[in-house]
Amino acid sequence: MSANHSNAAKQSAKQSPSKTLSKQRMLGIIGGMSWESTESYYRLINEGIKAKLGNLHSADLLLHSVDFAPIEALQATGAWDEMGAILANSGKRLQAAGAQGLLIATNTMHKVVDDVQAATNLPIIHIADVTAAAIKHQGLTKVALLGTQFTMTQDFYNQRLIDAGLQVLIPENDARAEVHRIIYEELCQGQLLASSRQYYQQVIQDLANKGAEGVILGCTEIGLLIQQADSPIPVFDTTAIHAAAAVNFLLSH
Repeated sequence: MSANHSNAAKQSAKQSPSKTLSKQRMLGIIGGMSWESTESYYRLINEGIKAKLGNLHSADLLLHSVDFAPIEALQATGAWDEMGAILANSGKRLQAAGAQGLLIATNTMHKVVDDVQAATNLPIIHIADVTAAAIKHQGLTKVALLGTQFTMTQDFYNQRLIDAGLQVLIPENDARAEVHRIIYEELCQGQLLASSRQYYQQVIQDLANKGAEGVILGCTEIGLLIQQADSPIPVFDTTAIHAAAAVNFLLSH
């Protein structure tokens, strides 16, 4: 072998991808509810993988982004069985493409998580479970919950937190309605208004005054508007917590 070929072989060995390949499980994401927060998921998960593995590593993901408008219309009429069928079909498509686990990139639509589970029998990273674990890790027991009306008031989410040993405080009726309105009419449409940030800050302060030790941003869009600097108590951003759990899933064997 010539000196040139020898040097080239050594250089090729140094650059061989076998030196840097990682073994990740493939995760399927059911997104699009809304796409603004799904975009945050994609970024956060990839940033998490890069932080763990370095170099040019990125996450091994499959994404099915559904059309949110028909789903929002079904939410308004309470047609949860139809929504369950839509998300179950999404889960089956991701499974057929090779997903080894699933993540539903929204809080509210975890109301139909059992439909997705039954259709796929894949592990699903439940957003309420990983959020409860993050809260308990900080030693807190009483938390405020902000989200859609469905998330704040219905057992599919609230009861899961209670079963994990947490006390949950939610805003009063009028405040719940305004928190819900801001999510659908502003945040899901990419509008981040200073007036709405101030409104959320006041709601959080009111709940802190009632004993809340932390606040769950229980809608994946709220983290686009509210940061830790906006709150007098610890903020638990469900999008960030869920994305971190996705990274752990990808790297677990």
